[in-house]
Amino acid sequence: MDSGCSRHMTGDLSQLVNVKEFNGGYVSFAGGESGRITLKGTVQNGVLSFENVNYVPELKHNLLSISQICDRGNSVHFTKKGCHVLKPGIVIPEDWFLMTAERKGNAYVIDMNKKPCEEITCLFSKISEHDGLLWHRRLGQVNMKNLNRLAKGQLVRDLPIKDFMLVEKCVACAKGKAHRKPHKTKPAPSTKVVLELLHMDLFGPVNVMSIGKKAYCLVIVDDYSRYTWVYFLSHKNETAVLVKQFITLAEIQASTKVKVIRSDNGTEFKNVTLDTFCIDKGIDRQFSAPRTPQQNGVAERRNRTLIEAARTMLADSKLPSFFWAEAVSTACYIQNHALVNKRHMKTPYEILEGRKPSVSHFRIFGCPCVSLLMDSNGKFEVKGDECYFVGYAKGSAYRVYNKVTKKVVESCNIEWLEENATDARVGPDWLYDYSALFKSFNILSSDVSVAGVSIPKQPLSFEDTEDEAQMQDNVRHHTIDPPGMVFTQHPTPTPTVNRSPEGASTSDSALFPEPIPEDCVVTSPVVHTTTAPNEGESSNTTTEEEIVPDLAIPTSVQRNHPIENVIGPVNAGILTRSQSGTINTCLYSCYLSQIEPKTIDIALQEPGWVDAMHEELNQFEKLGVWKLVKLPTGKRKLGTRWVFRNKQDSAGVIVRNKARLVVQGFRQIEGLDYDEVYAPVARLEAIRIFLAYASYMGFTVYQMDVKTAFLYGDVKEEIFVEQPPGFVHPDHPEYAYKLDKALYGLHQAPRAWYATLTEHLLAHGYTRGTIDQTLFIKKVGRDQILVQIYVDDIIFGSTSEDLCKEFERVMKKKFEMSALGEMTLFLGLQVKQSSQGILIHQGKYVDDVLAKFKFTDAKPAETPMAERPLLTEDEEGESVNQRQYRSMIGSLMYLTASRPDIMFAVCNCARYQANPKTSHLTAVKRIFRYLKGRPRFCLWYPRDSNFDLFAFSDSNFGGTDSDRKSTSTGANFWVIGSFLGNARNNKQWRYLQLKPSMLLPLLLALKWCGCNINCRIMV
Repeated sequence: MDSGCSRHMTGDLSQLVNVKEFNGGYVSFAGGESGRITLKGTVQNGVLSFENVNYVPELKHNLLSISQICDRGNSVHFTKKGCHVLKPGIVIPEDWFLMTAERKGNAYVIDMNKKPCEEITCLFSKISEHDGLLWHRRLGQVNMKNLNRLAKGQLVRDLPIKDFMLVEKCVACAKGKAHRKPHKTKPAPSTKVVLELLHMDLFGPVNVMSIGKKAYCLVIVDDYSRYTWVYFLSHKNETAVLVKQFITLAEIQASTKVKVIRSDNGTEFKNVTLDTFCIDKGIDRQFSAPRTPQQNGVAERRNRTLIEAARTMLADSKLPSFFWAEAVSTACYIQNHALVNKRHMKTPYEILEGRKPSVSHFRIFGCPCVSLLMDSNGKFEVKGDECYFVGYAKGSAYRVYNKVTKKVVESCNIEWLEENATDARVGPDWLYDYSALFKSFNILSSDVSVAGVSIPKQPLSFEDTEDEAQMQDNVRHHTIDPPGMVFTQHPTPTPTVNRSPEGASTSDSALFPEPIPEDCVVTSPVVHTTTAPNEGESSNTTTEEEIVPDLAIPTSVQRNHPIENVIGPVNAGILTRSQSGTINTCLYSCYLSQIEPKTIDIALQEPGWVDAMHEELNQFEKLGVWKLVKLPTGKRKLGTRWVFRNKQDSAGVIVRNKARLVVQGFRQIEGLDYDEVYAPVARLEAIRIFLAYASYMGFTVYQMDVKTAFLYGDVKEEIFVEQPPGFVHPDHPEYAYKLDKALYGLHQAPRAWYATLTEHLLAHGYTRGTIDQTLFIKKVGRDQILVQIYVDDIIFGSTSEDLCKEFERVMKKKFEMSALGEMTLFLGLQVKQSSQGILIHQGKYVDDVLAKFKFTDAKPAETPMAERPLLTEDEEGESVNQRQYRSMIGSLMYLTASRPDIMFAVCNCARYQANPKTSHLTAVKRIFRYLKGRPRFCLWYPRDSNFDLFAFSDSNFGGTDSDRKSTSTGANFWVIGSFLGNARNNKQWRYLQLKPSMLLPLLLALKWCGCNINCRIMV
């Protein structure tokens, strides 16, 4: 950080990206030396981004200019420990200033000979304590800072122009302006193992007792895994016993010790029983302050998560409200298996149990089903009763409510009727008043965000005395107990119920008349859940109106932009980087959206995608792609749309959000809107040969990408396109853009770009390959440089580094380049270069394909295909999804670029895409299972080998049962076992039968052509 440096400067060219030629003159250094500014660009360190950094080759240090940072609205603060760059808008009080250095140009100068003015040493005299307090009270307890602004700025009349201050704080202000202190987010997790810290909370009582006669719910959350247990209680005084039993059981099951318990100050946790137990066990107790639920936010937020899920499931199932305990228990179990702990990116079940949970047994809560009767009632009696699914039991059993016996039972023999609707609501209306039910839980939907956890604004029940606890237990409950029924901790068996004879029906009003004491958690205490806090972000930034010149594309969304042309109803403005300061801009550069929006509506709500669209449109304006004109009479315009993609590196990490505006080229008419469209692209075989030759010659292969390549191609035809969605000119919404350059989506765009690039390279001494039109070569003496083109992606390498630098300058002279560096990821091929050779593989692509078709957890196979049985048309077999089958084959086809080991199997399965059967799908799945076991097979091109061509060929005889055609297989190698250049596998069109007398002349002819023949004749 240099306050004397006029501009950002660096002497390391590798630090710069988006480099541009810039003649910035000369810079003077200490000692009388100087250097010349030749380039400028941007420096990024992964978090911040500094633009307009000058490149001075003679400079030995990197310098950040204080004045250039301040030009962006920031301020800089130097201390004895370091230097701090502050956000825009931070104002330092003037009475803190001891000395001021005036800025002259880009430097800060202090005149040490200038005498300070004695008149300003006592500009404001201090007011007396009594008068200061008097005016403070007169002006409605206004704060002293605002009072001083009024006086010094003379913003009001008749106020003494003095310095107002209070020696003692105003008691009235302390009472009237008190507010909650913020709870900061914890910088790092405090626990490292399960059960190290347990969060506990109790909610209730509920105005409707559960079917098991429970009114309270105890929630216990493990801090490390967010594994959760819920227990249902009839009275609060049962809490201490349950907590003791739980800790004893959990410590034995998990083979670890509970160290800390965190809860509120309720008497259910703060009592002699638990205090004595924790002292004996060596467990520390942490209590939240009264009326401060933020300190127990994990448990409080877990309560809300469970209640919201239970409320939703009850409303969907149309079951009575006394099933709330079953709904909470089921919600807890489901969330534990389905939600993700963001700290570990695993479910709590996997963290605690060590294996991934299965969800195949999940069913819709409250769905109808039929439970098998285990006791036979006669040959002609029904074998099952109608039930409702209400939860999960231990093992593989389910909990269902039997409509005949009016009991909740556990059974494994269930016939599911998930598609059938639940019976309409019967009974009193209060049985289905879910709002009143869950209001009694004291869980509010309005929340505040504290310490990274969303918790209610109002605390839950915090009982401090035994009297209050007794009062809570005496709350009036709705009950529907049958006469003479006694509820105990363990319900007694019920007698056999006499069933109605066939043909008799049970009244709907008797579906839920007498609930039996069956509670899911008392008998099955382990139910789990995980935290899923809502982490919604909202912005309240107001976008400023910008003036857009006539007939120019708007580069940002404006207030006066017609709403119907943007995204329909708009509720808030769009936050862009141009509306933030320098530091906010740098922070946004490291924030990337992880989701690719499908529509413009969604994209315009994400700042990252808005910036990407701005970047695309600014590039159009920079290159003069189009002009906004009135659509001539008789002319038609082509539609446009946005395409959004996340760019990833070789490790699969998203590094850039890319927005592309494309034309709906399918609406073009041949002969009117376009003529020639063909443009050559490099074959994957050519890429492999290029890498093999580079390894043999020992030079490094680099890659670069031409930014918006198609926009450089000239368009000869007269084409008009619609204005970009979301960026329609506010004054001329009916206008259209006339294209001067090619746009993505046009039929002639690839050909126009190829012609432009070819003309540029030929003009700088490069020659185009005779056979491969995408290969360009330039020789200078004994050195040469090779350039391979694949649309806008370019790889190049040379025996001389100077030729590589020259090629870089040639490309940057006309095109804007990006992603310059060693070749690591190209067309899905991952490349690793070393001094021993070059290795290519598609490991990331294999992982993506396995995940796409759900083979991540599949059992690996040893070979890509089975020897028997052979694949046939299988006309009698069961047909499968043709689209899915073709998608799987297409994914495997591209993988053969670096995996010749699966080529035969893939090509064999590809023959049956027109009418795939189950046997064909099984063969394809085996290929995926083979890839699961060997995802990282690669091609290795060693450097210490000769470069000779060897060709291999083989075929079977009548290998296809349907048409008796043979299958040919061939491969071309540069050095046997080293450089694979080309591999093929195809069915022969006709048979060629050679006699021994014909074979010798054929071999001599091939030998004469320069081929090394290694032929093995099989008889």
